[in-house]
Amino acid sequence: MAHAKAQPPQTWTTRTLLAWMKDAFAKAGIDSPQLCAEMLLAHVLGCERLKLYTDPDRPATPLERQVLRDLAARALKDEPVQYLVGEGWFFSMPFLVDKRVLIPRPATATIVEHVLQHARATPGFGGEPDGRFGEGVILADICTGSGCVAVAIAKHMPGVHIVATDISAGALEVTALNAERHKVAEQIDLLEGDMLKPLEEHPVARGKGSLHYLVSNPPYIPDDEWESTDPEKGVQANVKAFEPTIALRGGADGLDFVRPLLVEGPTFVRPGGLVLVEVAASRAAEAKVIAEANPMLEAVRVLKDLEGHARTIVARRTNSP
Repeated sequence: MAHAKAQPPQTWTTRTLLAWMKDAFAKAGIDSPQLCAEMLLAHVLGCERLKLYTDPDRPATPLERQVLRDLAARALKDEPVQYLVGEGWFFSMPFLVDKRVLIPRPATATIVEHVLQHARATPGFGGEPDGRFGEGVILADICTGSGCVAVAIAKHMPGVHIVATDISAGALEVTALNAERHKVAEQIDLLEGDMLKPLEEHPVARGKGSLHYLVSNPPYIPDDEWESTDPEKGVQANVKAFEPTIALRGGADGLDFVRPLLVEGPTFVRPGGLVLVEVAASRAAEAKVIAEANPMLEAVRVLKDLEGHARTIVARRTNSP
């Protein structure tokens, strides 16, 4: 009687590991399962994601498989992949992230894009052809967090000078690392303190009407959305569990930090300069009313993010004192 041949053990290659993780993540309902699988495997193998596809039949070592299994298990328990690999992408740039800072979101790129477009198109805002882009421009980034906005703007405007503030010393440490990583540290001053207060101590930003731009992605989630269990309205469970609450919650109406930025912030901005503040989509109309009530602001608009949600209040500083 013939005996069936024993099947050789499966060789786990880059290709099969990616397929295994993608399938597991998709079944678990994890967003972007393919991207998450690529990020984890590239992290474990110490390579760029592109390398996963140029050498798909590379066998994984037992240690690599064990590390990957451990990370995948944590991802399947909703721990953000960006924290697992210590990196998140923003504006096509890699940023160091850990639990001291929020994971950068694509929606926040609206601020960066609008600043760059405005600077190129507006005389006196750094777009002159005879100098470095951003030459002489001063920008403040309030609640800088990981520094993704400040660093992205500095990288694309080599002449700009940025003052980045945050109440969290840990967040500023992350910002400093990201500024060094992208070689823009000399363009960015880091100040620890609450909201606008650090600007009052800065030799340049403290002067009234000194800034060309005041930008911020402050905490803005309203209490009702934070506490809601409705998956359409509420905050994702893994955001609550892993990301810093201090950088998320914006008070009862979500405007505790937005309000001072739109009411007091314009005093630091020169005539013709811009104030840009990210807000909760559900509170954009209320934030717009606050900005419109300030005689220091005009041309108030609400910009939509990449998904079409009302996301950023933008207003121009008037000539009023």
